[in-house]
Amino acid sequence: MREIPKELIMKGTTTIGLVCKDGVILSSDTRVTMGYFVAHKKGKKIYQIDDHLGMTIAGNVADAQKTVDILKANAQLYKLNYGRLMPVNAAARVLANLLFSARLAPLVTQVLVGGVDDTGPHIYAIDPFGSVTEEKCVATGSGSPIAYGVLEDKFREDAEINELKPVVVRAVNSAMKRDIASGDSFDVVIIDGAGFKELNDEEKEQILNAS
Repeated sequence: MREIPKELIMKGTTTIGLVCKDGVILSSDTRVTMGYFVAHKKGKKIYQIDDHLGMTIAGNVADAQKTVDILKANAQLYKLNYGRLMPVNAAARVLANLLFSARLAPLVTQVLVGGVDDTGPHIYAIDPFGSVTEEKCVATGSGSPIAYGVLEDKFREDAEINELKPVVVRAVNSAMKRDIASGDSFDVVIIDGAGFKELNDEEKEQILNAS
């Protein structure tokens, strides 16, 4: 059985997911590390799976990118076979089954799957062995303890996206200041009834300055 190196577990990133009244927010920093070496300053850690669905990645980059590709393919197949968008809980179950089936040679990644379907907005956290939990407010990676310090204080389940965007930005920015494996810049994605939207640099700067 292949053991997961301790230094690879939940290291080197900050990812955040919030369920809002009218959608979900996903955010992450962009620093990619190899131990104490900064391998990339603009790494992509939030991926669009479909118009209504996205995911964040943390852990081993190659393993994480493989899970993204597999979920994208399954989401498209689901749409072709059933003529409708894949529910968020079905997307989470696909990844959970994938990670559980690889538990003897684990894919070293923890992901957040978030989106909006007929039952409303949802976020699921999935660990490297396939455990699934539905969350309202969640953070992963080495910067998550710092991010939680902001999220636990400011998050409200009945809040809308516009109210919680400053909370997410403040949380990820705080993690970037205090966690050496998180930093450089951050991304924010909004998924609501209008679809998948990534905030541009100007929008992020405005929120950061106002928060």
